[in-house]
Parts: sequence; structure tokens; C-alpha cells
Amino acid sequence: MKSKVRQGSLGSQMPGRQLMLAILALLLLCPVVSATAQETIPLTDGSSLDVYLLRPAETTDQPSPLLILMGGGSGNRAISRDTSMWLGSGFSRRGWMVAVPVSPNGRAFRGPANNALIPLLIEALQARDSVASGKTLLAGISNGGLSALEIARRDPEAYLGVVAVPAVSSSVFDNRKLAGFPVYLRIGGNDELGWAQRFDETVSVMREAGVELDAALLDNAPHMFRMDWTTLEPWLDQVLEQ
Repeated sequence: MKSKVRQGSLGSQMPGRQLMLAILALLLLCPVVSATAQETIPLTDGSSLDVYLLRPAETTDQPSPLLILMGGGSGNRAISRDTSMWLGSGFSRRGWMVAVPVSPNGRAFRGPANNALIPLLIEALQARDSVASGKTLLAGISNGGLSALEIARRDPEAYLGVVAVPAVSSSVFDNRKLAGFPVYLRIGGNDELGWAQRFDETVSVMREAGVELDAALLDNAPHMFRMDWTTLEPWLDQVLEQ
């Protein structure tokens, strides 16, 4: 078991309007170079999901690793679109195929029914020649981070790891299923929702469960913060090598 807990120097779910304003503010700070396309993806259970897709910024003949990135709040269309442009574009510039699904019922991807849609989405996307087969990376912002952890707990062997920026956990959740599983966790030190006060608890329960945790509380950062790629990019390289 490995567990990193660091102090950074970068800031229940955030209301949708507040979350969108925070994402828009971050978009002004982060250059966007990848085009976002919306598609409706048919699933094998007969349903479908609206998804924002970002292809890797550089053209390649090799299939790209897949990232399922979930937005915060309700996971509605506007939040998912803005999440794809802000955080998704950073991944696509680094060679990932990024899919940001829109919640079908305004409840993010929390709960068993919504959790179960993500493996079906992965199956549909990996049927494409441009998408690599095998394990997929999960990521989420706020409520999307909670969704990513829920989905990973259902079948950790199917995933490379989780990027939770932010998320929280407690003893209510059975994190033992994530023993040896890589999680990159960041929470803002000035989180408006009080999540900074839950950082120590979250780290403690994950460490006790054996999670392979890379965690930091970011000094002076709010609930939504600019990504620190100097720490995230090496973590991504490591999980791809596993």
C-alpha cells in the first residue's frame, strides 16, 4: 500500500449555478485547444447517453486510452459541456480520448442505476477503432468525484484509477474494495462547502482500506481549482504503466 498526503499551494454538492460560474472562471485561466463534439451514444440495454467527446489533440494511428470524466452538481448538459472544455481539454492535450456523459435524470452518476450506465458507455466507446480496449480511467469534479469513486467500488478491476478533484469519503462507504487501487485526490483548503474539514477523515478511511492514495489539501484554493498538472501528469503516467 502506498499513500501520499501533501499540502499544496495552488483553493454535499455545489449548487449548479455556482458550479457553472466557477467552471467559467477557470475556463478564462485555462487555454482550450480541443474541439468538443456532442454525441448520443446508444447503449446495449436499449437506453442512450448524451456525451461530450474530446479526441486527442494530436493525430495518431494508435488507439487512445479512454477517460470517463463526470461533472459536478447535477451533471446536466451545461455543466458537462463546460467540464469537457475546462478539465477534459487538459487530458485530450495529453493523448486521452475524453468522454463527459450528461446525467439522464439530473442526479449526476450517483446510485446503482446511474452507476451501471458507465460500464455500458465504456463498452460502446471501446468498440471504436480509435479507442483503446482494456482498463479505463475515471475522473470527476465534486459530485462527479463521488460518482467516480462509487463506480470504481462496484468493479475496481475494470479501471486504471480515479482522479477525484475534489471528492470526500467516510466510514459509511466500504472502501476496502479499493485496496491497492490508485486514487488521485485534491481538495481546496478554502472549500466553500466545508470539504477541507473532511480531508483528514477522507484520507484516514482510504488509507485504512488500503487505497493507493495520492492526496493533497490545496492551500487557499476554493471548491473548484485550477489543475496542477505537475503532479497529475506523473500520476497518469504511472497508472498507465501498471
